[in-house]
Amino acid sequence: MTRIQANLVLLLAGAIWGAGFVAQSTAMETIGPLWFTSLRFLIAAVVLAPFALRERRQAAVPLSRRDMRGFIAIGVSLFLAALAQQIGIMTTSVANSGFLTGLYVVLVPILTVLFLRRRPHWIIWPAAGLAFLGIFLLSGGSLSALTGGDLLTILAALFCAVQVILIAVFAHSSGRPFALSLIQFATCAVLAGGIALFMEPLSLDAIRATTTEFLYSGIFSSAVAFTLQVVGQRYTTAPQAAIFLSSEALFAAFFSVLLLGETIAPIGYLGGIIIFAAMLMVEIVPELGRRRTGESPVSSVG
Repeated sequence: MTRIQANLVLLLAGAIWGAGFVAQSTAMETIGPLWFTSLRFLIAAVVLAPFALRERRQAAVPLSRRDMRGFIAIGVSLFLAALAQQIGIMTTSVANSGFLTGLYVVLVPILTVLFLRRRPHWIIWPAAGLAFLGIFLLSGGSLSALTGGDLLTILAALFCAVQVILIAVFAHSSGRPFALSLIQFATCAVLAGGIALFMEPLSLDAIRATTTEFLYSGIFSSAVAFTLQVVGQRYTTAPQAAIFLSSEALFAAFFSVLLLGETIAPIGYLGGIIIFAAMLMVEIVPELGRRRTGESPVSSVG
């Protein structure tokens, strides 16, 4: 897969996640966030299990203990991000949630420098800033007074950044994207379900009422989109991936208008243009630099 193809894969993942904000918001009307998180990832694990088993049979070597520990750590970070976002969306708007979750666009390059000691391509910094500005404008150019839900969503953005960085590390070393996705989903389902048993009630009526949300979130937002993320990140860097994944805020705004009847201020359309410009910068500037210096194309610009 080329870097351009990988970034398009990440863009598709962002689109699927954007629609998922709507499903997450409407599901909270009938079921608790812990059970929703557990059941959506349980569905995702079931969907991916056959692919992971096939991948295992075709693998030349078994997974190392290091990779297994890494996959579980990715699952824990995903669980914390999903739970914080799911609880937060109960007391904030879809627009605010999309904007605040997008903070990981800025956090990923910062954490990459601090913990991985890798210096991203210089274009990542202005592009991340532009993407953040675009997300802010897309939300209307202002935020209401921060609520507890907003603060939880900011925390979710931090865990999202950690998850993106961990995938960048272990997706390359393991070469087992389906195994990584399966283990992270299973970890999320077990952790959320274990806590939900003691914290939230559950009924068949609640499950039936949120069947559509479960199926979309479990199959598309989780099984498909997170696997696309893992596959795409094998051929690009974590900061670059964060830029393209930030498109979820653009799609979240679009689907909130289409499906929930929310409105976007004119300044929001400017935000969408800025996000798109940031993606083009990340894609074009490194390629122009390599052509000017005569370097051969690589999968990473970091």
